[in-house]
Amino acid sequence: MIDQKALAYVNLYAVLGALENLCELVPEASAALTNKKPLSIGFEVKGGPSATITFANGKCRMEQGCSKCNVKLPFSSCEKFNGLIDGTVTPIPSKGFTHIGFLLKDFTKLTDLLNKYLRPSDEDLKDPDIFRINTEMTLNVIGVAIAQLGNQDEICKFSAAHIVDGSVMIAIKDGPAVEIIAKNHRLLCLKKRPEKYRCSMIFDSYQTANDLFGGKVNALACIGTGKVEMHGLMAMLDNVNRILDRVAIYLA
Repeated sequence: MIDQKALAYVNLYAVLGALENLCELVPEASAALTNKKPLSIGFEVKGGPSATITFANGKCRMEQGCSKCNVKLPFSSCEKFNGLIDGTVTPIPSKGFTHIGFLLKDFTKLTDLLNKYLRPSDEDLKDPDIFRINTEMTLNVIGVAIAQLGNQDEICKFSAAHIVDGSVMIAIKDGPAVEIIAKNHRLLCLKKRPEKYRCSMIFDSYQTANDLFGGKVNALACIGTGKVEMHGLMAMLDNVNRILDRVAIYLA
């Protein structure tokens, strides 16, 4: 059901990529970055993705590739990298041993916070701030995961092959949005509201979005009651939603 290479792309770009949003939305995460100078960690997965996360001024950003990084974490397979995300593999740096303190302290604290906000307990979700942040971060994770699976998962690639060029907006009404860009049947997600798009899926509230993300309500029922609005090119949205169904399996 799950391709380990596709999962590695989701784990790196969607899950670890959510550290960007965590540092923007959670003051505790920003405060956890104690480095005085910019510091970058590169993740290189054999036969899979590679990316560098740079931490500076209490924020972080992710870029593809890891040719320029202070710390390099190599993984011999996609399965090994996926083990990092599920907590069964401890990586050994091939570069940057002098920054091991940052890995063990600051970076570990950030990933613990990431897990807290992406996988909160039902009790945590009663906190309005955690609820809001979880909803916004999950929207971004899902958007990036749609793009990665559309490019990497064989089932999703079939759906991506039927998506015409253009942008799809997935948004919360009066809230955040992501843009899924299709070009030559390859997908890219930008964590922003697009100026122009060919179709859209809009949740009427944070509550509706969170309930759908958590599998607490049925999407078709929400469309029927008007809690989810769909506009524009329906064939495009249909294929994006087919990929979205697979995202739930990968992020379970």
